[in-house]
Amino acid sequence: MEESNETAPGRFILLGLTNVPYLQAICFIVFFIMYIITLSGNVLLFLAVRINPKLHTPMYFFLSNLSMIDICFSSTIVPKILINTLSEDRSISLVGCALQMYLHMSLGGTECVLLTVMAYDRFVAICRPLHYQSIINKKICVSLASLSWGAGFANGMIHTPLTFQLPFCKSHHVNHFFCEMPPFFKLSCKDTHLNEIVMYVAAQIIILCAFLLTLVSYIQIIFTIFKIRSSQGRDKAFSTCASHLTVVSMYYGTIIFMYMKPHSTYSPQIDKAVSLLYTVVTPMLNPIIYSMRNKDVKNTIKIKLSR
Repeated sequence: MEESNETAPGRFILLGLTNVPYLQAICFIVFFIMYIITLSGNVLLFLAVRINPKLHTPMYFFLSNLSMIDICFSSTIVPKILINTLSEDRSISLVGCALQMYLHMSLGGTECVLLTVMAYDRFVAICRPLHYQSIINKKICVSLASLSWGAGFANGMIHTPLTFQLPFCKSHHVNHFFCEMPPFFKLSCKDTHLNEIVMYVAAQIIILCAFLLTLVSYIQIIFTIFKIRSSQGRDKAFSTCASHLTVVSMYYGTIIFMYMKPHSTYSPQIDKAVSLLYTVVTPMLNPIIYSMRNKDVKNTIKIKLSR
């Protein structure tokens, strides 16, 4: 961190995941494969929804939005990881860093709200099936999706300017693999108390509220599943809910840990590992968990690939 004077003005150095050569090679291969799987899974899901009329339903409308978020979210972070893993020059411009932070905060916030919307959609479909068409109509779908995107990008618009108005006089070496708020607070020689308060408040409004609403929806769904007489239908519904809850809990859990823990407990290595889960792993798992087991989706993808 003492090498900050060697950093060009207006640039930051991302220290990355590791400096051990053989670990860098392993990281590159692993993240490259995960990135290809993420892009392939989400692009195929998006195309399947577009070309198959059977998938023109509210659930798959929201899933196609989730696919777009995951493609953009992953592409905001992973290419820079791949470049920095093998490159000696790990610098990033001030503008590039601010843009990366803005997109990360915006897309992350959008995904939080959208997961809640998707849970509500499943709640209405399973618990209020007779009223589903009237409650989740086309206008409501567009409004809920717009709310998700709008809330997410408003989140990014608040945090990014607040972070980059801080003076980074301690160092320009960021002990992270992308531009995220908590590591930047450690670089400032100014009191970051206001930034932390804003971060905690936003995390409670967007992340914690979204998680609790999602949890309530799934609890109601599980109670409804208990009433299903067919054991086969009950097992299938439980399997679907369990896989959804696993991904949702991992995503919300890691973000809550990252943005709601006390600033004094900041640990670079732990925070890097946690960040990897919601920036790299979750976007890869989402299309697999949410839709790839659906016969209509699989058949549409097979037909598309065979052509």
